[in-house]
Amino acid sequence: MPEAIFIVMIVMTIPLTAIITDHKRRMAVYQADRLQDEIELEKLKQQNFIAETEKMKLELEKMKLDYTADFPVNKAPTGTVRIPDAADGK
Repeated sequence: MPEAIFIVMIVMTIPLTAIITDHKRRMAVYQADRLQDEIELEKLKQQNFIAETEKMKLELEKMKLDYTADFPVNKAPTGTVRIPDAADGK
């Protein structure tokens, strides 16, 4: 009788092993897909960072051009600038 129980236990481990193996295989596929999505997201973040950096460089250049257009380069200011003394006399 104990041999019959042992045989039944061995027979029942086969489907359980198949279920566990199938589950692990599916989880590996899901994890690989998730990793691919994360890699794609990081690539998009990098492209966005580069685009934003270029946009900021262009804006800075535009601001510099606007600033220099308002003030002629070869003409120095003629007025004297007075800096007020500190309250304690130093």
